Amino acid sequence: MNLVYGVKDKPKAGQLIVFAFQQLLAILAATIAVPAIIGNGMSQSAALFGAGVGTLVYLLFTKFKSPVFLGSSFAFIGSMFAAFGGAASAGAGFAGLIIGAVFAGLVYVVIALIVKAAGVEWISKLMPAVVIGPTVAIIGLSLAGNAIGDAMKNGGENMNWAGFLCALITLFVVIICSVYGKKTARLIPFIIGIAAGYIAATIFTLIGKSTGNEALILVNFDLFKNMQWVPDFTFVQAYKSLGDITPSYIATIAVAYIPVAFVVFAEHIADHKNLSSIIDQDLLKEPGLHRTLLGDGIGSMVGAIFGGCPNTTYGESVGCVAITGNASVATILATACLAIVASFIAPFVTLLATIPSCVMGGVCVTLYGFIAVSGLKMIQGVDLGDNRNLFVVATILISGIGGLSLTIGKVTLTEVACALILGIIVNLVCSRAPAPAQKPVE
Repeated sequence: MNLVYGVKDKPKAGQLIVFAFQQLLAILAATIAVPAIIGNGMSQSAALFGAGVGTLVYLLFTKFKSPVFLGSSFAFIGSMFAAFGGAASAGAGFAGLIIGAVFAGLVYVVIALIVKAAGVEWISKLMPAVVIGPTVAIIGLSLAGNAIGDAMKNGGENMNWAGFLCALITLFVVIICSVYGKKTARLIPFIIGIAAGYIAATIFTLIGKSTGNEALILVNFDLFKNMQWVPDFTFVQAYKSLGDITPSYIATIAVAYIPVAFVVFAEHIADHKNLSSIIDQDLLKEPGLHRTLLGDGIGSMVGAIFGGCPNTTYGESVGCVAITGNASVATILATACLAIVASFIAPFVTLLATIPSCVMGGVCVTLYGFIAVSGLKMIQGVDLGDNRNLFVVATILISGIGGLSLTIGKVTLTEVACALILGIIVNLVCSRAPAPAQKPVE
């Protein structure tokens, strides 16, 4: 695609801060959602700090050539619950989060060493465009329900018409800025869209409070009453309970984390293939898959030490790059620094946390949609008139959209992982068939 800022480009200082803030908005909701889901005293500010530091580690390993932010991984939520569930104390649970992230990171390190020795050609053969394209599309499509659910229900159980209207305002402001806006508006459509949606949600909230209509109260300003001024880092809590760590508990953590790391490895490749198509540079070759794996793995370890959450490359970040045309690594670097600084500014983090789900739902319609479209673009050159290709794409799309996921013990294979694995198998089976005969040209 036509990029306004390439990977090596450096926007001016003022623009850089604005672009970094936009990236932060794109990844914030998901990054702080993981510690909120896990509970047990996990700090959202610490998770944001860990994401920022983890991204810095990733950028160092990838030689500042891969423009993507690392945030809290949803794939490890079950593993994190297992860490707290099998712990002798809350502090031991925090230690388990760090130990688990180390196990997962080591899986990435081992795979990176194998890739370094064997190269990446085998991956291209195992996962050609006919496999990786629809898989990338599934990453976006599998999240579609989350975006629409937030837009329609604002995090509740029932339809919220006021929230839905705010989601539509956000969505159309983003679209109008991206399509009709001048250069500046096209580069920051999410900031403008979220601001418009937030203002609309605030107006509804004020009306709701004055009339007593709870359905109109979309912004939770009560969050400012219990702000966390200093991040509660995971390693501090873990250090207090090192004596509660037992060999059997470590084994439980290993079983909970290691298999999931192999699942996330598949999504890692899909994300980087997608990003490669956007920036027109094969990241699996330069800086190399071994470097992206090391950056992701070590970044996850570091992120968990501070925030408890293993990190992973974020589709929201990739979507932001695609929509704005800003692939500047300098922007990602600034975003990481901003996340670290912001984690210590309680009013700022709290303000971001008050952004209603409906507003973020409107934004995510575009973010997740662009991920899906990016995947479909990858199969433009694939001959779908050939049944060998048709069955591969059909199998991946239907299994992924249909929600095929498998739970084996404490390990859950996500829709993306199941679709990718099934697609690889179907492709291997079909690739052995002879090519269809060419019809004579009349």
